[in-house]
Amino acid sequence: MGLFEDFSQFLETRLEEFLKDNPNLALQALEEQLREQEEDTLRLIAELNREEKKLQAEILEIAQDIQKWHERVKKAQAANRLDLVTAAQEREAALLRQGNQRWGQMQGVKERIQKSKELYYQVQQRHKEVKVKAAEMEANRVKSQAQQKAQNPWETQGWNQSTSYSSSSSSGDSLESKFRQWEMDDELDQLKRNMKR
Repeated sequence: MGLFEDFSQFLETRLEEFLKDNPNLALQALEEQLREQEEDTLRLIAELNREEKKLQAEILEIAQDIQKWHERVKKAQAANRLDLVTAAQEREAALLRQGNQRWGQMQGVKERIQKSKELYYQVQQRHKEVKVKAAEMEANRVKSQAQQKAQNPWETQGWNQSTSYSSSSSSGDSLESKFRQWEMDDELDQLKRNMKR
């Protein structure tokens, strides 16, 4: 395990150094994290809204049951059925406790929804700030490249291109084919001159 931990620490250190040297990539990584956090927060809010609606439906159902048992208590009292009165009152009390419990749960869910919305707003604001900063850095990079080109007009385009050229992939390269054609024509001309002598 020690070797794996050392290697993991080494990679983390290299990544941190790389991101320090390339702040634009650090901003891109941060922007991606913020985008994911926005999505996660929206999913959480949607899930909490569903939970709140479920609790509201349960509370409504419990309230209807409480009303039904309250009427039964009155009915049993009017009929002087004390055996039913006590049982009905106990059922009504249990439903009231259950309703209060669900109400408390719903209030907790509402608070979590509110906090999640605040978090979403904060993440959204931070995301906008990072986007602005990234746009500024990109504009500065482009400006810096333009100044560098103005200072180094002899710099070739090929130096900064990411396309790789190798002898095996040269068949599709138009510049390579032009040079080959020119070299073959030159060799033919030289052979013709040598044969005339």
